[in-house]
Amino acid sequence: MSTIAVTGAASGIGAAVCQHLEAAGHTLIRVDLRNADVNADLSTAEGRQAAIAQTLEACNNRLDAVVACAGVGVTAPSIGLILGVNYFGVTEYLDGLEDALTAGCNGKAVIIGSVAGSHMVATPHPMAAAMLENDEAKALQMAEQSENPSAAYAASKYAVTVYGRRKSVEWGKRGLRLNIIAPGAVETPLHKASLDDARFGEAVKNFVAPMGRAGVPDEIADGVGFLLSDKSAFVNGSVLFIDGGMDAMVRTNTF
Repeated sequence: MSTIAVTGAASGIGAAVCQHLEAAGHTLIRVDLRNADVNADLSTAEGRQAAIAQTLEACNNRLDAVVACAGVGVTAPSIGLILGVNYFGVTEYLDGLEDALTAGCNGKAVIIGSVAGSHMVATPHPMAAAMLENDEAKALQMAEQSENPSAAYAASKYAVTVYGRRKSVEWGKRGLRLNIIAPGAVETPLHKASLDDARFGEAVKNFVAPMGRAGVPDEIADGVGFLLSDKSAFVNGSVLFIDGGMDAMVRTNTF
């Protein structure tokens, strides 16, 4: 079976993804801040390089897939941390593993984005532009000046989705595939922290999909399983919304 690296593996969606993939017989390299096979801080350049080096060592420079689940939400200790993990922690890690994925069997990757990122497609935030220019210093400077973690979160998820779609064009020519899943509200510790926060709790509580409930991590993990399987062999550069209809409700005429 395949060797698959999963970031954000210790909890939430990442933990569910690991459970599903392991049950299917895959060999996993779990990456997280702690309690993982590779313990590294993806919010810093040093931590990302350490994660890449340790992952390459663990897979002997041959990797079949990556699932980039690591992410932080609006209750993160700083707005800069949101950008550091959600965008740069994903893009630098994937870039560093490209050659290993090429050496693997039909290498593929899935990025866990967010339905929140899609709401900024028409008017991208300047923070997103700085991220897409790979100017981390500029993006972090903007983050320090911002007092809106919700905008930073959406900008990070928009930017990482655009990165994934751009990269999928390049990867497709090399026989690799890259897709993005955009979850809506999902019952994870991250979502619970937002619900319990006095600043964001009411808005999060009212952010309800047409289906009338939040998703569960297993539903996202099922989507990951599909995108890593041969059943999705011609799916590349797509954004799969697993959101109970939230994107359709908010952007009915835009797709």
